[in-house]
Amino acid sequence: MYLYELTDLSYGGLLMHLDYVWLRDHCRSESCYNTQTNQRSLDTASVNLNIRPAKTRVDDDNLVLTWPDGHVTKYNLSWLAQNSYEGQKKRSMQPRILWNSDIYTNSKVPSAHWDKFMSCDDELRNFLRNYLLYGIAFVEGVPATIEGTETVTQRVSLIRETTYGRMWSFTSDLSRGDTAYTKLALDCHTDTSYFQEPCGIQVFHCLKHEGTGGKTLLVDGFYSADKVLQQSPKNFELLARIPIKHEYIERISSHRNHMIGIGPLLNLYPWNNEVYMIRYNNYDRAVINTIPHDVVHQWYGAHRELTTELKRPENELWVKLEPGMVLFIDNWRVLHGRESFTGLRTLCGCYLTRDDVLSKARSMGLQA
Repeated sequence: MYLYELTDLSYGGLLMHLDYVWLRDHCRSESCYNTQTNQRSLDTASVNLNIRPAKTRVDDDNLVLTWPDGHVTKYNLSWLAQNSYEGQKKRSMQPRILWNSDIYTNSKVPSAHWDKFMSCDDELRNFLRNYLLYGIAFVEGVPATIEGTETVTQRVSLIRETTYGRMWSFTSDLSRGDTAYTKLALDCHTDTSYFQEPCGIQVFHCLKHEGTGGKTLLVDGFYSADKVLQQSPKNFELLARIPIKHEYIERISSHRNHMIGIGPLLNLYPWNNEVYMIRYNNYDRAVINTIPHDVVHQWYGAHRELTTELKRPENELWVKLEPGMVLFIDNWRVLHGRESFTGLRTLCGCYLTRDDVLSKARSMGLQA
C-alpha cells in the first residue's frame, strides 16, 4: 500500500496540493537535474513512494525540503505556482484570439513581407505571433514559383513529406483521387484527417489563375467549438470523447493508398479542457462503426451543431489568393475550403511539421 502524502501551499492566491514524491522527483539540485542538457538525472524509480521530508520550511520565496537521507531540495515558489497542476489548470498552453470574419477583419492583422521576412528575426517573430494567435498568417511579395514558396516555408519550419510529395503543385486535372484536384467548390475541412497525426501546417500559394472564382474559405474551428461548448456542453463533451475514423482510399494511375486516422473531432488537454486540435472532414469521414447504437444519434446531433457553427456565413473569411501571397494555415485549428472556379488555376504548397514551428516560436520567446 502506498500512502499519498501531500503538502498544501498557497502563493499569489493559488492553493497548490503538492505530492511528496512529485517534489522529490522534480528536484533541481545538481545531482538530480542536468542544467546543461535540461534533462533529469534522478532515477524516478529509485524514489520511495511513501517518502516524506524530515524537515520543511519556507524561506522568503523558497520552499526548502530536507529528505530522510539528508538530500536538500529547494524550490522557488513562483516556479511551483507555474508548474503545479493547479497553476497549469488556470493557464492556457497557447494564447489565442478566437475569431469570426468581422473579428479577424477588424483586427487588421499585418502580413509579413518577403524581403524583411527572410532577413529580419523581428519580422519572423511577429509573423509567428500572429500565426499562434489567429491560426493563419500571410507572407506577401514571395516569388511566384515553387522554389520561392519552398524557400519561404523553410524560414518557418521543416517540410513534412507525405504521399503527395514534398512540395506539390496541382491544377484541376484529377491527377490524384481527391476533390481538391477538380474545379468544384470545397466545403470547409481540415486536411489529412486520415493520418493518425494530421499535418500541422498547410501552406498555399496560387501561382496562376486565368479565370473567375476560386476564393479561399477560412473558418476558425476553435471559435465554432467554443460556441458549441457555451450552448451545449454535453454535445461538446461527445465530440471530444468519441473517436471516429477518417479514411483515404486512392486507386488512380500509379497511386495506391489506403490510410485511416482515428480520433475524436475535438482534441482537448484534459487538465484544462483547452482544445488543441479539430479533425473535421466530411469528405473523408469513414463508416461510423466506433459509436454504440444508443449514442450514435446523440453524436449526429452534436456533429450537426458543430457543422452549423462552422457554416454560419458570419464565421466565414473569404480570401482571394494572388501570386506572391503565401498563406500559412494551422491545420489543427483553421478549416479551409474554396469556391468553384473557371479557367486555369495552379496552386502549389506543402505541409510543415508542427513541432518545429512551435519550437521556433518558443526559441523566440513566444508562448506556444
